[in-house]
Amino acid sequence: MKTTYREALREAIRDAMRRDDRVFLMGEDVGSYGGCYAVSLGLLEEFGPERVRDTPLSESAFVGAGIGAALNGMRPIVEIMTVNFSLLALDQILNNAATLLHMSGGQFAVPVVIRMTTGAGRQLAAQHSHSLEGWYAHIPGLRVLAPATLEDARGMVWPALCDPDPVLIFEHNGLYNLAGELADDAGPVDITRAAVRRPGRDVTLITYGGSLTKTLAAADDLAAGGIEAEVVDLRTLRPLDSDTVLECVRKTHRAVVVDEGWRSGGLSAEIAARIGEEALYDLDAPVRRVCSAEVPIPYARHLEEAALPQTASIAAAAREVVRGG
Repeated sequence: MKTTYREALREAIRDAMRRDDRVFLMGEDVGSYGGCYAVSLGLLEEFGPERVRDTPLSESAFVGAGIGAALNGMRPIVEIMTVNFSLLALDQILNNAATLLHMSGGQFAVPVVIRMTTGAGRQLAAQHSHSLEGWYAHIPGLRVLAPATLEDARGMVWPALCDPDPVLIFEHNGLYNLAGELADDAGPVDITRAAVRRPGRDVTLITYGGSLTKTLAAADDLAAGGIEAEVVDLRTLRPLDSDTVLECVRKTHRAVVVDEGWRSGGLSAEIAARIGEEALYDLDAPVRRVCSAEVPIPYARHLEEAALPQTASIAAAAREVVRGG
């Protein structure tokens, strides 16, 4: 069937709510408005106000309420409008959701799912264009997911709700209008493994989320010049599936990491370090990284595009790695 990324997410939430009466959705404008990105459109009419709950504009309060509900046997899906607003709930996420299972000696799991929009590219300026999923991937006790395809948008929510740990799902704002075919029987997917989205022999391109489409386009560009790039979609940022990444790098002997987050102290640095630690002698060239410029994301369209990883910059980095090898 023909669908979009936002519709796949909506169907995932609907499916979870039909599967389990304990599942409910809460967040700012998720009810009658249908969600800031129209993901929850129609769910209030189908499930009612007890299971689709509009919240006050207080991220710390409603994320805390979601954690409390999870501790008491419910399966909440908490929607935070954008990742920058999650900073207002950082204490709840880091000090409560991520730690309570450990601090209780395994007695109290926190099976809450927190969804939020991430990324730049829509001229929302410096305060609403963050890519902070790498921050959250730093925190033990969390599972961090980044669905980049229609299949993953449709299939990650239910497995996330079944996880006893808190799960954060980062939805790139540039993907909501992504359209394509989705199998009628599409359902839950594996949230533990990375996926090879394109096989190749010359260089491994490692990415996730909103950068996947650009990276696949770069691989097409490279193929026109005789370079066959393998594309790995991380999908799960914590815990990282190092085995798949290393297997691909050992095959191609070269790696480029594409990350919309900032370069310094970012997720790309962690991936490059793991490759260096585990596969140094399999490399024919140093690992390259393509990241956002070390600046607050600009508002002006041409400056925003210049600050972000783009298909051309990804392809150029891959060519340099292959030629340097």
